[in-house]
Amino acid sequence: MTLIESIQRSPMAFETARGQALAADWGASGALAEVLTGIGGCSPYLCDLLRQEQDWLAEAVTLAAPLQNVLPADITSHIGPELRRAKRRVAGFLAMAEVTGAYSLAQSTQALTEFADQAVALAFEAALAPYQASGKLPEETGLFVIAMGKMGAGELNYSSDIDLVVMFDDREMDHFEAATRRQVLVRVTRAATKLLNDITEHGYVFRTDLRLRPDPSVTPICVAMSSALDYYESLGRTWERAAFIKARVCAGDREAGAAFLDQMVPFVWRRYLDFAAIEEAHALRLKIRTKTGARGAISVPGHDVKLGRGGIREIEFFTQTRQLISGGRDADLRSCQTVAALDQLAAKDWISEAIRNQLQRSYRVLRHTEHAIQMIRDAQTQSVPTSDEGIGRVAGLLGLSASEFLTQTGAHLNAVHAITESFFAPAPATAPEVALEDHHEITQHWPSYAAMRSERATALFDMLRPEILARLQKAPDPKEALIHFDNFLRGLPAGIQVFSLFAANPKLVELLTDIVVSAPALAQYLGRNSGVLDAVLSGEFFAPWPGTEALAAQLTEKLAVATDYEAGLDLARIWTKEWHFRIGVHLLEGLIAPRDAASHYAQLAEAVLTAVFDFVHQNFALKYGHIPDSDCAILAMGSLGAGQLNSQSDLDMILIFDADVNAQSDGAKPLS
Repeated sequence: MTLIESIQRSPMAFETARGQALAADWGASGALAEVLTGIGGCSPYLCDLLRQEQDWLAEAVTLAAPLQNVLPADITSHIGPELRRAKRRVAGFLAMAEVTGAYSLAQSTQALTEFADQAVALAFEAALAPYQASGKLPEETGLFVIAMGKMGAGELNYSSDIDLVVMFDDREMDHFEAATRRQVLVRVTRAATKLLNDITEHGYVFRTDLRLRPDPSVTPICVAMSSALDYYESLGRTWERAAFIKARVCAGDREAGAAFLDQMVPFVWRRYLDFAAIEEAHALRLKIRTKTGARGAISVPGHDVKLGRGGIREIEFFTQTRQLISGGRDADLRSCQTVAALDQLAAKDWISEAIRNQLQRSYRVLRHTEHAIQMIRDAQTQSVPTSDEGIGRVAGLLGLSASEFLTQTGAHLNAVHAITESFFAPAPATAPEVALEDHHEITQHWPSYAAMRSERATALFDMLRPEILARLQKAPDPKEALIHFDNFLRGLPAGIQVFSLFAANPKLVELLTDIVVSAPALAQYLGRNSGVLDAVLSGEFFAPWPGTEALAAQLTEKLAVATDYEAGLDLARIWTKEWHFRIGVHLLEGLIAPRDAASHYAQLAEAVLTAVFDFVHQNFALKYGHIPDSDCAILAMGSLGAGQLNSQSDLDMILIFDADVNAQSDGAKPLS
């Protein structure tokens, strides 16, 4: 459908006469005239733009896919003016499409991103061409451009910067060759960004920001791939992990760029649930608040709908932090787009449907508001105007009265603030003083434990302490329960991850105290292996028992992607501990009978033996080979043979083989 056929609403003109003059210049009538009157009467920038590109836009609104041909086939000789003209046309068309409802938020931001991809690719091709023609660069330069932020996610806003990281593949280069290549590619990057960024008599294409590269204060604007990987492996921070959720190769050597992003996966997506990310994201939120001066009740006039409390960035922080927490274990939670990521988090029960729906509604409304603010004068701002005129113009573009706009925006800002604040800075638990506090001979040692070595860990524990003590007080023998909790706490090698996890998931505090009261050995084990709590938060923890074959297949699948032999064995140990812990919790919570637990322990052992024996056998064969016409088996003896183990059982087994006793293996180092 064309834009004219898709019009759903018209803006409300703030200056009716100015808007009517624009419609008259176009010779428009009907719905199109109403749209032009509304746009021209609200936005001085768009009014001038729609006149400047009137001929092209008047035809574009009658075409089904007008932006496909916004750039001429060959723009090499006049690339600067042609890119700027195309940007004006894209900006004019998308403004009309969005304010009329002809395009959804997703459609308009995706269309703007696609044009940005084209512009960046053309700019770098033009900048590379002279160096390739002169022989200073080969045809395959290894340069690639990574789109970050909203461009990486396909969510560019109307007057957005584009965040780029420019790198080159130096994997096959020696130090001298890499240094020489970098010098030339730095010049290329400077020329390409100048082509995009500089304001000329024709305007500009995109403001370009290169500061998301590794350590931008000391690194060149085009970074060697190996240097970047070294940086992220040793010095990368949580906000950089969050930034790479949206990273996407947009230009240059796409194969090299894809290889780089593949190697970044372990940095971005940690193997374990990462609740400490909450604390780091919250610290960044507080920095932004200090910078923007946000305090007191939210007032819409002058409020920054992106960076202010309850704004777009809060929704993004909430979503990305949830993704960082759990995306390492669940690849389904790695969407780069905010709305899609919220859908995924709700589908996996990390957030409720009510929270998902509210944040998605607010995100769309606030993004439309951000665009309207920017459309007034093409200003790089996200702050609601403070004057009645400014508010009236923004509200008019959105098709609202000033009072409707203020009410709607305030409601969404406050709703987002309530959700995100309770996630990042939950209110401390309140509980009356309990008698357990009198056992000072036990609690006095807590500040010296390894789990309390950081101030943040201590603060988190202080927030959790009243509820934990109140629950322990209800045990049949409160002092004994406190001693067992002390054993758990003393065994923790570090506290911030575990305490953050408990703060974000209060049900785990209840589970922990149940374990401490009813199964002290399991509590002590938990102190030494707190990582198994990750498994409790997975959706399958309370699912029916899968059985030996399914367990063996699951572990075999995990071992198949291990990076090396030792990593595979470590993975098997962690996986086994999680399933071992699950059996204990199911027994403790009354979900299975003791006889079932004994059977589950035995099935788990058999599954692990099946998968790990094959894994070890394959690794052994790499060096020593196989003995032809041979076979082997493991015989389970004792409790394992009977299929009834307890939580502390050894495995009694015999390994037998059938082969010619005089044969040797066929590997590089033969064995008899």
